[in-house]
Amino acid sequence: QVQLVESGGGLVQPGGSLRLSCAASGIIFGNYAMGWYRQAPGKQRELVATITRGGLTNYADSVRGRFTVSRDNAKNTVVLQMNSLKPEDTAVYYCNAGYWVGYWGQGTQVTVSS
Repeated sequence: QVQLVESGGGLVQPGGSLRLSCAASGIIFGNYAMGWYRQAPGKQRELVATITRGGLTNYADSVRGRFTVSRDNAKNTVVLQMNSLKPEDTAVYYCNAGYWVGYWGQGTQVTVSS
C-alpha cells in the first residue's frame, strides 16, 4: 500500500517560513519523481515544485526563489522549504509521487496570515 504522509503545515505570518516534509512508503522511492502541489479554495490544484529521480528541480514561477524542494532517497522523504511566505501561498499542500497520474498524500494546510 502506497502512503505519502505530509507534515509541517500550519499558520505563519507573511514573510515567515515553513518546512513541509513528506514520508513515502510502499513505493521504490528512488524510481519516482517527487513533487509538491497546492490547492487554494475555489481554485484548481497547481504544481508548486518537482524534483526528478536525479535531483533536477522545477518550480512554479510564483514560488521560484522563495521555495526549495529536496529529497533524501535514503530516508524516502521529500522536503519543501518555504521562505518569504505570502498570503497567496495559503492552500492545502499535497505531496506527490509520479506527477499528475501518480500517488498523492492527504494534504497539509498552510495558512499565511497576520
